[in-house]
Amino acid sequence: MQILMAGASGFLGTRLVDRLSAAGHEVTRLVRRPPGATDEQRWSPSSGHLDPGTVAAADVVVNLAGAGVGDKRWTEDYKRLLRTSRLDTTGLLATTIAGLPAADRPRALLNASAIGWYGDTGDREVTEDAPAGDDFLADLCRVWEAATRPAEDAGVRVLRLRSGYPLHRDGGFLKPQLLPFKLGVGGRLGSGRQWVPWISLADWLDAVVFLLDRDDLAGPVNLVGPAPVTNAEFTRELAAALHRPAPFVVPGVALKVAFGGLAQEMLNSARVLPGVLRRADFDYRHETLPQALRAALDPDRLAA
Repeated sequence: MQILMAGASGFLGTRLVDRLSAAGHEVTRLVRRPPGATDEQRWSPSSGHLDPGTVAAADVVVNLAGAGVGDKRWTEDYKRLLRTSRLDTTGLLATTIAGLPAADRPRALLNASAIGWYGDTGDREVTEDAPAGDDFLADLCRVWEAATRPAEDAGVRVLRLRSGYPLHRDGGFLKPQLLPFKLGVGGRLGSGRQWVPWISLADWLDAVVFLLDRDDLAGPVNLVGPAPVTNAEFTRELAAALHRPAPFVVPGVALKVAFGGLAQEMLNSARVLPGVLRRADFDYRHETLPQALRAALDPDRLAA
């Protein structure tokens, strides 16, 4: 299968390229700089430049592009970047797909989104049919997903990948927590009652590959593990996996001082379940958090 990917240089993108290539797919990466390899094609989302022929050559388009939600403090400038980095890329891909002759359009667009769609759900379990929340991230996800509509209206299968927190020691949700936990100064965030929608990196990658070939599936898909836990439970399991104590509590007010608006995302509760994946009989490698943490902390266990 010919796959065109945006966001291929990020934590998830680089690993997905490797996973797809290992499965026999040919991946072309969209880059903003002059191409340095035969598998790269240049584009410019900010100026609206994308060669339609590059898109027409693809069977599937995968878009993971967007500035990292947890990379910086949420100043007003950074919140604008979070928005434009998603809308410019998604909008350009979707409109380019829609503008192609029907016979030349890719079969599917797999576009990143996030469990931030749901906002703070407290203890309530939610699946893909739940409405958007009312905070900044929920609104960001709402307009991000809406930007895929030109492709959907053109008859292309669109999957909106509402990712939880893929676990791996080298990036994402887990990496910044490892040092304090290894030093024995880790602890729960705020009350610890907020739900954490984790997923093992191996299962996240498997799920994306699974969705490539499922022509019967479209719309939002929660890429989360089957058994969310509270932050307090996550803290206990991570401490146990590292054989360290985790006696501390980081008060919510301290998080807000340190991280500003991002702190709200850290304190939000998202008891998100994988409704679509479960109904489609997706087979998880790591059904429980301890299994996922063992795989995350030992790279030799990634494929186990």
